[in-house]
Amino acid sequence: QLVESGGGSVQAGESLRLSCVASGYTDRNYCFGWFRQAPGKAREAVAGIDLNGGTTYARSVQDRFTISKDRARNIAYLQMNNLNAEDTAMYYCAADFYVHPSSLLEPGDYDYWGQGTQVTVS
Repeated sequence: QLVESGGGSVQAGESLRLSCVASGYTDRNYCFGWFRQAPGKAREAVAGIDLNGGTTYARSVQDRFTISKDRARNIAYLQMNNLNAEDTAMYYCAADFYVHPSSLLEPGDYDYWGQGTQVTVS
């Protein structure tokens, strides 16, 4: 089970940090991905982190967003800085026990998904 938190309404230029807690399996290392979907738009990948902490980002968020994880607590984070209106969306966390590093931004490679947390930037 994945539970996201940390969404909210902010003004352009501000920051938010999203969290994603993975429960149900202890002593397991997860790959995590963050995805988002704005109203009327297709879901898009935001960032992914592999088993060893290697990260990858969508170009639209490169240098503004940072994905990280707390291996011991099975928590993934998405630090979002310098937010703009185009970042407004529902943000979803995804996880799996293994995702190839080249596929971290592929939603089909994840079996576990959270319910989403809304981010609104005005």
